Amino acid sequence: MNAETTTPRRDGVELVAISFVVLFVELALIRWLAAQVRVLAYFPNVVLLAAFLGLGIGSLLARRRIQLAPWWAPLLLLVTGTGWALSRIAFTAESVTEHLWLLYYDLPQGSPVVHGVAAPILITFVHTAASFVPLGQIVAIRLRRFRDDGRPLAGYACDLTGSLLGTIAFAVASFLDATPLIWFAIPLAVSLVVLARSRTWLLTGVIAACAILTLVAWTDRADAYSPYYALSRIDMPGNLGFLVLANGSQHQYAAPLKRSDAFTRPDNITLRAGYHLPYRFLRRVPRRVLILGAGSGNDAAVALDEGASQVDAVEIDPLIIAMGKTHHPDRPYSDPRVRVINTDARSFLNNTNGTYDLIVFGTLDSMTRLSALSNVRLDNFIYTRECFEAAHRHLAADGGMAVYFGTAVDYIDARLRTLLAQATGRAPAVIAHNFGSFNRLYLAGPAFAHLAASPAAATNVPSDDWPYLYLRSRAITPFYAGIVAVIALIALASVFAAGGGMKSFHGPLFFFGLAFLLLETKSVTEMNLVWGATWLTNAIVFGSILAMILIGTLLMQWRPLPWRVSAAGLVIALLVNYLTPVHSLLAASVATKLLLSLAFVGLPIFFASTCFALQFRDEEEADVAFGWNVIGAVAGGLLELTSMVIGLKLLSIVALAAYLIAFAMRRR
Repeated sequence: MNAETTTPRRDGVELVAISFVVLFVELALIRWLAAQVRVLAYFPNVVLLAAFLGLGIGSLLARRRIQLAPWWAPLLLLVTGTGWALSRIAFTAESVTEHLWLLYYDLPQGSPVVHGVAAPILITFVHTAASFVPLGQIVAIRLRRFRDDGRPLAGYACDLTGSLLGTIAFAVASFLDATPLIWFAIPLAVSLVVLARSRTWLLTGVIAACAILTLVAWTDRADAYSPYYALSRIDMPGNLGFLVLANGSQHQYAAPLKRSDAFTRPDNITLRAGYHLPYRFLRRVPRRVLILGAGSGNDAAVALDEGASQVDAVEIDPLIIAMGKTHHPDRPYSDPRVRVINTDARSFLNNTNGTYDLIVFGTLDSMTRLSALSNVRLDNFIYTRECFEAAHRHLAADGGMAVYFGTAVDYIDARLRTLLAQATGRAPAVIAHNFGSFNRLYLAGPAFAHLAASPAAATNVPSDDWPYLYLRSRAITPFYAGIVAVIALIALASVFAAGGGMKSFHGPLFFFGLAFLLLETKSVTEMNLVWGATWLTNAIVFGSILAMILIGTLLMQWRPLPWRVSAAGLVIALLVNYLTPVHSLLAASVATKLLLSLAFVGLPIFFASTCFALQFRDEEEADVAFGWNVIGAVAGGLLELTSMVIGLKLLSIVALAAYLIAFAMRRR
């Protein structure tokens, strides 16, 4: 596209459109690749960091004569083709300590097996990064034009607007249960309209887009897509319920569990006995039962069969609830005594005033992360000291807690015993037996005080600040360290290959990107703890962060704050953020909680955006500066792994240190 054919208005519209495409495709790939390549559900940040790296490399190539825009759709075809190819292979985990439940129920017999998961992670990273390079070049070229026109912040505001619209659009698509075909069709259509500059470009894009949509539709093996998983149902023969597959791995078994159900299969008899065990040890029929991680209805069916008069069933996944309502053989969710609550378990405990005779922690260990910005899993805030203490507070005077869990390592067993002992004041009783869906049953609280205690002393007990149940110790494991090292080397090599040597290094922008990614990660993670670890919370928090950055940017364009005010505000806000306990935000009033959350997260984000806007406004090379900023975000994403050592709270101090380095480099 020649410079003389452009106008500021057209550049603004195109920048909004391409930024929309970037965010929409990024979110689509995070979800779609996780459904295809099992291990990526545990590492969605790989796709996110690859997108950042590709955007950064593309920005560094903005001044090259070669136009990469026509290559975008073909490179996206490469990514989807890679996802399909890798989905035909069973990759097994290197180490049990990573706790990757890679159970390949949807692959045919004789499928190839590869021992190790590093290869699919790194291959996907490289191909995904490559697909975002053309988009990065397109964005950077338009940012440079805004800079040349004397309006750098207007260009950045257009970029933020497109990103915010992309986030909102994908959230709406998720709410409407859109399929992957829609996820890819929307951004492809927008990009073809915006990028087509000749018949050749248009023809290349249309052919690649048709191939992508055909491949996505052809490879889709899921019955439906929930906000968390690609779900499938496999009916068991003999009216013995059904399996729920999440991303192709067995996630749940909805089984007939009533004592009156007639079947002779030994596995089902053993499973039924395990589910009923807590009630065998209770000295009375529980009137009120709370089930956390109710799934498709097993625990609710057992509670009803044991005589409960009220059952509160909490489940985070709406489609798994729907499967249970229509297909569970015991139909527990159709019983008027059952109240189904679609939220996450920790959020329910934080917001309920009820007390219960029995609180059941179902087999709710997850197969995915809290968000692509965090190394915390969806279930990690359940297995913490604070969560078990919250559950204990909701027990009746003679109530009890039952925790079902499946583990193959002793240190997790010891941690769960220690957590329950700390929460209730007495070591739990533990039944160790393979019941099929779980192999440990922990019974704690006054209702089970007559049982023999099974004490254990565990170190590194999970807390809300260090919620890593599955890590053996406060350390970055060799597996994570190896992946980080290779990704860092790929990023460095790519930067230098793109001409981004030290001569072009924009230090302040790099450290702004690094610090902001850490700040964003910590904010999203903590807001999930405050408001609930659901997809809706993630979408709202991420969208609110983008909106706050946009407000800060527009303010700095209209009536700039002095640098010293912005910098001092950021330092003070980060220190207050670090010193404020997250649980202090759990106010009874929604309005109060919202105001506290805005102050806790909004103020650091606001002042960070104003500092960035002042720096970006003064940059002579807006395209190169933007590139180094998003490459800094890659470094921040890798540095986020340090939370496995230092905890989540100290990420504020790490981010503050990075901002102070950026301030010092700006002053120099």
